[in-house]
Amino acid sequence: MLLDARKVCGFTDYFVICTGASARQLQAIADEIERRLKETDDTPYQSEGSLDSGWLVLDYGNVIVHVFDREQREYYQLDALWSQATMILTIQ
Repeated sequence: MLLDARKVCGFTDYFVICTGASARQLQAIADEIERRLKETDDTPYQSEGSLDSGWLVLDYGNVIVHVFDREQREYYQLDALWSQATMILTIQ
């Protein structure tokens, strides 16, 4: 899910929220995002979370990427928290 948060958030422009089915898949998603953005000389200002916790966050300043397992995505409900943001893309 890609959300345009510019009108409702003061600390970032976009949120990417995605779900992986296993710890290995969470890591693969995060690794691929980092690899692709590194090609354009973008590196995260900060990263948080762990595979054991079921969530990872990559903060690129104007884009924040949340990678969750299903349980943590349901628990944190960022989709609902940022429901006023404009949805740009969703893939089911």
